[in-house]
Amino acid sequence: MLESTELAARCARLIRDVADFPLAGVGFKDINPLLADAPTFADVVEHLAALARAAGGVDLVAGIEARGFILGAPVATALGVGFLPIRKEGKLPGPTVSASYDLEYGSATVELQPGNLPAGARVLLVDDVLATGGTAAAAATLLRTTGAVVAGLAFLLEITSLGGRARLDGLPVDVILTVP
Repeated sequence: MLESTELAARCARLIRDVADFPLAGVGFKDINPLLADAPTFADVVEHLAALARAAGGVDLVAGIEARGFILGAPVATALGVGFLPIRKEGKLPGPTVSASYDLEYGSATVELQPGNLPAGARVLLVDDVLATGGTAAAAATLLRTTGAVVAGLAFLLEITSLGGRARLDGLPVDVILTVP
């Protein structure tokens, strides 16, 4: 595995800042250039999978819509475990559980299908950016509501000035790159 400082530097060069997206005053972190760089994308996936292995392994990886799917599904494959999508409200059929949360620019609700999650399963929660922590906190609440154990949260990037880590109830959090 690469040294995390080398990987963080490569990621920093490939993540593009987009001002005023999706709304005025919001700074968006565009990870598409990183995803298009196959060697860096592969190293990010392996790094996130190695974090789960070091924590004693997991039974499932959950990814938060939408960019958490892009990172979480290959991490699940690398670990040889299943993938659980946590989706925006109204996108999943059948019985679901939901949690609402506030964003920098509004509010939203996420859902999951509890029937796909065995009680007591150890789950790694993956997303691209830890910002205010609302989405990740809601997703962790959903997992716990179904009887799962949140083994940890893994992010490509953390924006430390937004204080999202404080909303995660002391859960183990790993990130590849931090920015102010």
